[in-house]
Amino acid sequence: MVNKFKRLGKKAVALALTSALAGTMLVGCGNGSTDTSEKASNNNAQDKVIKIGISQVISHGALDSTREGFVAALEEKGYRDGEKIKIDLQNAQGDSATMQTIAQNFVADKKDLLLGIGTPSAQALYNATKDTPILITAVTDPVGAGLTKSMEKPETNVTGTSDALDLKLQFELLKKLAPNAKNIGVLYTTSESNSEVQLKEIKAKAPEFGFKIVEAGVATTNDVAQSLEHIIGKIDAMYIPTDNIIVNSMPLIYSKTIDKKIPIIGSEKGQVENGALATEGIDYYKLGYQTGLMAVEILEGKKPADMPVQTANEYILNVNKETLGKLSIELPEELKAKAEMIGSVKGD
Repeated sequence: MVNKFKRLGKKAVALALTSALAGTMLVGCGNGSTDTSEKASNNNAQDKVIKIGISQVISHGALDSTREGFVAALEEKGYRDGEKIKIDLQNAQGDSATMQTIAQNFVADKKDLLLGIGTPSAQALYNATKDTPILITAVTDPVGAGLTKSMEKPETNVTGTSDALDLKLQFELLKKLAPNAKNIGVLYTTSESNSEVQLKEIKAKAPEFGFKIVEAGVATTNDVAQSLEHIIGKIDAMYIPTDNIIVNSMPLIYSKTIDKKIPIIGSEKGQVENGALATEGIDYYKLGYQTGLMAVEILEGKKPADMPVQTANEYILNVNKETLGKLSIELPEELKAKAEMIGSVKGD
């Protein structure tokens, strides 16, 4: 009987040891599975392609340069399209309904970061989402456009760069190149808030220089020729603000004004390339590059709400040599030293 119990005891111990060993193996397998899952999860996070949606209001030199600078900054910081990031570029070609559709599609596609190039596109993105981080560029007045609470602290999901200009520099340039000009023509788009802001500033500053502003508003590109015809007999010179539809119409404006010897001061280099006499403006490629560096900061954890809106701090004097000759204007010596000359007008 005793031997029988001894034999049963040995069996019980053996079973207990077997169970314990099996349990240890299961626990070991479970820990291994958890470690593997964590590693896989981390790898998936690292391998995730970041989706960036870019909405551009229209195509013209300044906005295209801004976009190119933005992409270049991302690439230089290791965010190359098709590798770590996937860029979805959409151009509304000036159509407001298309801008809204682009914005809604970006939100539906759950983009990780959005870029609005130009005020109307930026506003469409902000109207579509208050959650996804939005960068803006080539927006003259982000506060006036309702995109940020202030330039220093946006307090929204929007930040970026403004292309606001020092209008005093432009008017001083006009005085030096066309000292007898008094009546200054300004075309602007009535539906662009940035254009309204600029027109208000232009009209406020004009009396300091003895200028009278002759304005004409347009709704679409199709209105430009008629509006220009309405004012062209009343003006001595023109100033072109950073207005997307007007800038896009620069070749037309040049063709209608050059034979009448009407000098045009532009607001950026692309306008001078298309026939404006000169500008003391900003480099839009560099502005876009600035915005791209801000994008990197957001991708690495910063919040737009806490990032001040930046502005360009460098102005460049561009002068079109061909236009200068056609207008029979002599470039003053003080401007020759710093001017970057553009040889000819595009398309001529």
